[in-house]
Amino acid sequence: MTATPDALVFDAFGTLFDVHSVTRLAESLFPGRGGALSQAWRTKQLEYTWLRSLMGRYDDFRRVTADALDWSLESLRLDASREQRTALERAYRELEAFPEVRGALERLARGRTLAILSNGHPEMLDAVVDHNDLRAWFGERVLSVHDAGVFKPDPRTYALAAAGLERPVAAIGFVSSNGWDAAGAKSFGYAAWWVNRGGAPVERLGSPPDAVVADLAELATRLG
Repeated sequence: MTATPDALVFDAFGTLFDVHSVTRLAESLFPGRGGALSQAWRTKQLEYTWLRSLMGRYDDFRRVTADALDWSLESLRLDASREQRTALERAYRELEAFPEVRGALERLARGRTLAILSNGHPEMLDAVVDHNDLRAWFGERVLSVHDAGVFKPDPRTYALAAAGLERPVAAIGFVSSNGWDAAGAKSFGYAAWWVNRGGAPVERLGSPPDAVVADLAELATRLG
């Protein structure tokens, strides 16, 4: 296990905020199909970030999220009105934080600097952070890959954290619920903690995380 860093950088979507909290709204709009829509939307959203990075055709996360939603609705043959699409897109700015997040952040912030580094567009990130009243722990240290013009796990995105926090890579730990994201951060040089909420196997990408935890409460217990 690596030494405990004095700064922790968190992924946002899926790590702090439950991307599938949109299911409740989706289910109210499309009874019996809400879960399928949420799953398809998230899967396609991630695929589009990777594909756009490979193609060298960056577009911000708001557009990626909207495009992924449109694809998912069509794929599931759901006829959505403009108002329904708008409501679903707005829901991404009002995602619910996981239940343990506030307590874990309070413990992890003792003697440490906390930050966010996300694929999200700055406007989306500010909205969801403020919606969940988490600004006290992060302040203005809410960093977006938008400044790099490419999505994670491109190394240029992880460099934003060291630059933004004005710390060496060795002083920063990265926390993500996405196995591929933890692998990307570890490959870049950060200590990496993988929040394995779904009990998935470790990604075979040559950069295993320093530790695997079930949720952020366990991370807080381990790091003290």
